[in-house]
Amino acid sequence: MSSAPTRFTGLTPATAPAGTPAQQAFQQAVLAVENLREQLRELEDAQAGARRAYWQQVGPLAGVVVQARRALFEPLEEALLLAYFSRAEERQITELILANARSLHERFGEDVADIVHKYRPTPGRPDDDSPEAAAPADAPEMADFGAAAHAQARQQRKAKASKAQEAAARQAREQQQRLLSNTKTVYRQLARANHPDLERDPARAEEKTTRMQRITAAYEANDLYTLLQLLSESGPTDAQADDVLTSYTQALLQQQMELKQRLNELKYGPNGFAGSTGKKQQAELRQLKRQLRAEADYVLHITRLVQEPDDLRTVLRELAAAGQETV
Repeated sequence: MSSAPTRFTGLTPATAPAGTPAQQAFQQAVLAVENLREQLRELEDAQAGARRAYWQQVGPLAGVVVQARRALFEPLEEALLLAYFSRAEERQITELILANARSLHERFGEDVADIVHKYRPTPGRPDDDSPEAAAPADAPEMADFGAAAHAQARQQRKAKASKAQEAAARQAREQQQRLLSNTKTVYRQLARANHPDLERDPARAEEKTTRMQRITAAYEANDLYTLLQLLSESGPTDAQADDVLTSYTQALLQQQMELKQRLNELKYGPNGFAGSTGKKQQAELRQLKRQLRAEADYVLHITRLVQEPDDLRTVLRELAAAGQETV
């Protein structure tokens, strides 16, 4: 309902839903949606506050690490201009530059596109003394070729299935939005049942006049929520009115599923944020701050070392011996 001009808000009835089964199901669906929407708002507010508190404590140290890692680029790039290192060492320095750039981007969201574009290997053009260059270009192993073909086929099947699921979900959302933005159907149903000119009893006619004023005001305001509430609270209804409520109930059930999915994404997804409350979280936060301080000191130490070619060569050998491509 986020894009529809309707207002499903503020429903807190003091008593259990009454009326026909269709009316009761609709009222229960509205209550469930409102409950989920409130949970979502509370969780979003709590996570936003937790993020602010987190970055107030961690942000300055993260900034120090970013600054230290950015300072590492200059001496490494200058080293590539020297006629001092072997081709293998130059490749290792280039990989060190790229790995440092990936760390800045993936961990801190830094824009390092210029570095990646400058040093990323060109596909199909390996170095002359690399293993790729030494092997014939047209001699892949048949087993590898077959495995690649099967992997590509699996990937294509997954992509096709994913596209079909996305199309079905999009169609369901569009249908839901069309339904939830259509006040005319509900208005006509209410008008037929509440038109005062069709009532012979003066007292009932007066009641219907007042009710019709509410119906008309809600329709002119495009307030589908009030119209549906009036329909669900209007007492015994005919089969057509129940069919209308059943259709909207289905749309609300679909919205419940979407809201639950959003809640789970916020709680458990990769972008979720549990915050830093409680003793355990505070201990983890202190540990993270210690790690960031140690990382900044280490990167600055390496930056000072690689100013000299001999020391850079030593660093490269130590990284290779440890099986690491970055600091």
